[in-house]
Amino acid sequence: MLAKLYSVTLEGIEGIICEVEVHISRGGFEKSLIVGLPDTAVKESIERVQSAVANSGFAYPKTKCVINLAPADVKKAGPAFDLPIALGFLLATNAIESPHARDFIILGELALDGRVRPVNGVLSMAIAAKERGFKNMIVPLENVREAAVVEDMEIFGVGSLMQAASFLAGNLALESTYVDIDKMLEEASLYDFDFSDVKGQENVKRALTIAAAGGHNILMIGPPGSGKTMLAQRLATILPKLTLTESLETTRIYSSVGQLNGKGLVATRPVRTPHHTATGAA
Repeated sequence: MLAKLYSVTLEGIEGIICEVEVHISRGGFEKSLIVGLPDTAVKESIERVQSAVANSGFAYPKTKCVINLAPADVKKAGPAFDLPIALGFLLATNAIESPHARDFIILGELALDGRVRPVNGVLSMAIAAKERGFKNMIVPLENVREAAVVEDMEIFGVGSLMQAASFLAGNLALESTYVDIDKMLEEASLYDFDFSDVKGQENVKRALTIAAAGGHNILMIGPPGSGKTMLAQRLATILPKLTLTESLETTRIYSSVGQLNGKGLVATRPVRTPHHTATGAA
């Protein structure tokens, strides 16, 4: 039996749609194999999927299983393929039936007990899905707000393999997640500090104000402890607010490296303070 589903992999911060094909052979030795340039995390998904399927009350097929991740010339990375592979097994073995499974982009990491864990880069994946014409996504519960930022997409959050399987089979109704983007952008644009925190330093503050108003570069030189980093951090609070496009681009970067921390959007201007001994390569 053959089952086909869709998921997404990341290349930098860009999402690439992948087809997940699961083939169950009735003859041959008991073996599971993943092909299609998988990295270590993807190869290890077999062990996670086997345990998650068994601990969710389903029977794992004791036959030869081949999982193909297409396109074969694109490297697949990360644990986001766990959930679509597991659902592919269930479809290929007729444990569940779903005529609409290929209408969904599916992603999520599986715990051994069948829980669905969050993954990185969901915003980029949702944007890629929309660009390819998809309208529906199944994502981990922790990622729903992030994915729902993309307009005209139905985002369904699941907390377990059993929940995802029941939803695909039509035995469970889930509501798609809606977020107020304008409200999120406003709430996310609040800083923990403010330019008014700076006491004294009138000449420097005037220089920073002029630089912020005119969009100029500025170089601050001084001994350690004189306030350069503190001033640079607070400079961001008097710059114009991020537009939605800028916020989405910033959020994609944070999400792809796992620094989003449950936020739906990043709307504060990022400030980086690398150590002065850091090399160019670092």
